[in-house]
Amino acid sequence: MQRRHFLHAGAAAALAGGLSLNATRTWAAPAGSTLDTRLLVVFLRGAYDACNVLVPQTSFYAESRPNIAIARPGAAKDAALAFDADWALMPALQSTLYPRIQAGEVAFIPFAGIDDLTRSHFETQDRVELGLPLPGEHVDPAAPRADTTQGFLNRLAQELGTRLDSDQRVMAFTDRLPMVLQGRRMVTNTSLGRTGKPATDARQAALLQKMYAGTTLERGVSEGLDTQKQVAMEMAAEMQEASRNAITPKGFDLEATRIARLMRDQVRVGFVDVGGWDTHVGQGGATGALAGRITDLSRGLDTFAREMGPAWKDTVVVVISEFGRTFKENGNRGTDHGHGTAYWVLGGGVKGGVHGEQVALTGPAALNQGRDWPVLNEYRAVFGGLFQRMYGLDAAQLQRVFPGAQPRDLRLV
Repeated sequence: MQRRHFLHAGAAAALAGGLSLNATRTWAAPAGSTLDTRLLVVFLRGAYDACNVLVPQTSFYAESRPNIAIARPGAAKDAALAFDADWALMPALQSTLYPRIQAGEVAFIPFAGIDDLTRSHFETQDRVELGLPLPGEHVDPAAPRADTTQGFLNRLAQELGTRLDSDQRVMAFTDRLPMVLQGRRMVTNTSLGRTGKPATDARQAALLQKMYAGTTLERGVSEGLDTQKQVAMEMAAEMQEASRNAITPKGFDLEATRIARLMRDQVRVGFVDVGGWDTHVGQGGATGALAGRITDLSRGLDTFAREMGPAWKDTVVVVISEFGRTFKENGNRGTDHGHGTAYWVLGGGVKGGVHGEQVALTGPAALNQGRDWPVLNEYRAVFGGLFQRMYGLDAAQLQRVFPGAQPRDLRLV
């Protein structure tokens, strides 16, 4: 789909008002943007369903999700939270981040992501973490040669140089060093705890088998339960693989204070991954599996912000995922692998609201391949524009961080 189609008038006006694509422009770094500036990237591995968090206010959304759509604000007990004319928010945010959202400390970038269309968790996660041009993508011959052994946050740390005056100022809050922080700069990592729940309910299965014992349906029920169990095990295994051993949202909530203290006192560039977002089955709507995970995630983010204290004003948290999910629900009341997603940007100095290029989700023609959100805000451009504002990096430095990319200033900070 071409970007010129279906643009919101408001988004078009914002673009006309001065969002620059000029890679040679350098924005002044904010005061204290050396040792006081903190960046935490939170990677939601497994591709979370952005469409039920940043909820489109169109009838096409409700029609596409008859079982998992969230009602318009004010329409029901578990209705979406009011946000703006085009978007509402999952009610799971009510008791956690919603006050910060209302205070303008949280920005959302819908239709964000990578142009890759493989819909493979592993390939896409790797490509996002590397931050390099896609295979076959045209690159200016003058751009730095792509180095496939280094992640983009490691390259950023190299460019920041003496501003990060010890190896402890760059850290991954992960069991193993993630690709995004691998590279020439020495980076430490620290393991976080894990929590989780069993994927199946053995008690319900036993009750059903007892209910139909001795009837003509006994064999069919038994075979059905065995099949259901096998499918559940396969889906759980797929979700675990997609998560790449990342902590759960509950684990992130429990560890948020620890991460914040390290970020406040020592770390200036951090990374954490959170798994469990591959919701093919039983995703839920205003309540349910996804809502529970969003509650844990957002509670953890709110705890992190609170624990940062005065340093929150110099902190930027960016929440990303490898891709989004299908606009329409599937036959299992879940969603499948999609394309565009929504990024979150949080911080005491963040300019809240919805940023970036948008499309009106009023019919299939607005979707990528008729099935999912298009990518209109390419992730390297988004991060490049953010790094310009946070660190005052010039065009040459940004090209070394994201070879071949054109930074785009969305005025997030």
